[in-house]
Amino acid sequence: MTPLNLLRLNTMPELDEPLLEDVSKLKLLDNARLRDLGRLAYPMLRERGAKGFRRITWDEAYRRIAQRIRAADPKRWAMYLTSRGITNEVYYMAQKVARFLGTNNVDNAARLCHAPSTAAMKHAIGVAATTCSYQDWYGTDLIIFFGANPANDQPVTTKYLHEAKTRGTKVVLVNPYLEPGMKRYWVPSTVSSALFGTDIADYWFGVSHGGDIAFIYGVLKVLFKNGWLDEQFIRNHTVGFEQLRLETENLKLETLERQCGLDRAEMQEFAELIRDAKTAVLVWSMGITQHAFGGDTVQMILNLGLTKGYVGRDKCGLMPIRGHSSVQGGAEMGAYATVFPAGKPINAQNAAALSTLYGFPVPDWVGLTAPHMIDACARGELDLLYCLGGNFLRTLPEPDYVRQALARVPMRVHQDIILTDQMFIEPIEEVILLPAKTRYEQDDGGTETSTERRVMFSPEIPRHIGETKAEWKILRELAAAVYPERAHLLGCETGWKMREEIARVIPSYDGIQSLHDTGDAFQYGGPHLCANWKFPTPDGKAHFRTVPLPNPMPSPEGERGPGSGDGATPWQREFSVSTRRGKQFNTLVYAEIDPLNGAPRDAVLMNPEDAASLHVIPNDRVILKNDLGSFSGRVFLAQIARGNLQIHWPEGNVIIRRGVTDPGGGVPDYYARVSVEKLAES
Repeated sequence: MTPLNLLRLNTMPELDEPLLEDVSKLKLLDNARLRDLGRLAYPMLRERGAKGFRRITWDEAYRRIAQRIRAADPKRWAMYLTSRGITNEVYYMAQKVARFLGTNNVDNAARLCHAPSTAAMKHAIGVAATTCSYQDWYGTDLIIFFGANPANDQPVTTKYLHEAKTRGTKVVLVNPYLEPGMKRYWVPSTVSSALFGTDIADYWFGVSHGGDIAFIYGVLKVLFKNGWLDEQFIRNHTVGFEQLRLETENLKLETLERQCGLDRAEMQEFAELIRDAKTAVLVWSMGITQHAFGGDTVQMILNLGLTKGYVGRDKCGLMPIRGHSSVQGGAEMGAYATVFPAGKPINAQNAAALSTLYGFPVPDWVGLTAPHMIDACARGELDLLYCLGGNFLRTLPEPDYVRQALARVPMRVHQDIILTDQMFIEPIEEVILLPAKTRYEQDDGGTETSTERRVMFSPEIPRHIGETKAEWKILRELAAAVYPERAHLLGCETGWKMREEIARVIPSYDGIQSLHDTGDAFQYGGPHLCANWKFPTPDGKAHFRTVPLPNPMPSPEGERGPGSGDGATPWQREFSVSTRRGKQFNTLVYAEIDPLNGAPRDAVLMNPEDAASLHVIPNDRVILKNDLGSFSGRVFLAQIARGNLQIHWPEGNVIIRRGVTDPGGGVPDYYARVSVEKLAES
């Protein structure tokens, strides 16, 4: 249904312009109802004290924004790009424009999901993308999903899972919640599955939130003790193994069991699956990365895969699975505060090389990441925030803080296709809305990069809504308005010329310039990265690395923890809660009921034994509390590990603490520790 919902989004008519003249009523609408009002069609301006927006020309919009950029220190303005329908061309132009205008404060939605994967994989194996293809799922001995629910978040993959199951592949889930869609799924494009369904998961290991590192260490203890390893691969193609072995042997099983919520028998069972698997694909998603220790958790998954050489060969792979179109391409195009195009680190040497290619000076300082942009807004350190799509008000922890931060920026620019509630935050000086074409309407067509590194072309579909423009054209024209005397240095006058430049600047994308027709595609790097165990690391080896066990989450009541003298059990006192996605695409919510598990938007997924200990039953109203705030919802019994709860995102962000991020990737931690109370019905 997601493609059909997005089709409606991309084909809806323009919104009624007078609606924006007074935003007081629009503020009462949620984002789903705002979306249904239609497409943004004209540049709009709201000045301080105005009730709403008035229509302006493109020239006036550019003039106002250009004046602000020229007057600002390049470190005092920032640009953020969403994962919503952004093509590689838009990512590339955004980063080039940012650097043309003197800033590296450009970041994209990958900062909120897979940035820890990028950091960990670069260190361990020298690449930052999946090492295999979906076809490697066919007939591999094992597919292991860590913190991932592809049935809900990447449903196209279920067709590959169905085919894998017919070839004897076993599917393993390591996740607090046994997702119903991962137990059984109906693949609509496969007749037998559409009629009778496909049983997917063969094994489920209900690890506690944040317990994956401890669980994998426990599994490694079994593997090391019994010698269930690929000793030849480890000896010839890796470094750091002995340090990992020593660290693992020094950890106590009791500690690992307590932290992961699984016992040693389950660690043994999982290790035996690894022992018997000549081939395996290890897959992970945001259940792994959206932690304060996301990069370390990814490293442990990589450590596990490297013990058996599950990389660089058929039916094997290390796969960070993506949920949105071309988010993989964001960092590769360079739309990232911490890297240049081709993923090159920001430093003086790489800045000089890029300056030579572009013909204008490129800054050599690391920019602001997406969460840091909001902190800079809160401190009054940004004069302009340029948001190309996205909705910080719904994607980041502590939405009240985000609202207050955005309200402190003198100028906000929202380049988008629809209305979102963050646009209506009262401006200090002015807010400008820029109407964009969708990726399907983009001039000269566009490309996206899938999870498995396929660069795919979609031709332009001629369709015009009001005065909308291609997103990359808006950016280029704005840059030319800021410095018209240097505009010729931007190049990239057409989509075709831009793709030719991308092929020159990013060698792995050589071939993008030859894509012209529907379905044209290529897979950069070939079927396997690190093929034949050749790793593009400085020493040519894969790197094991020890990581510390995470510190326990703080209690919702300060230092007072479970079993603190009042006779309460851990299950009655406090819980670990994560936010999860329902029937939605990023922040675009499409249904009030999740069709895969039947949970409403206010559901609090809870283990039946935990519910019994709290004396609550399904649909009882409960409140989740910590020192940050509270979330009110209804009990929904689910097959979830004890002591763990799940609630929907973004509603649950009110109890998620800001400022807690993964040190390697900068992704916010979307988990919290809460107490649970039953509320009396009114």
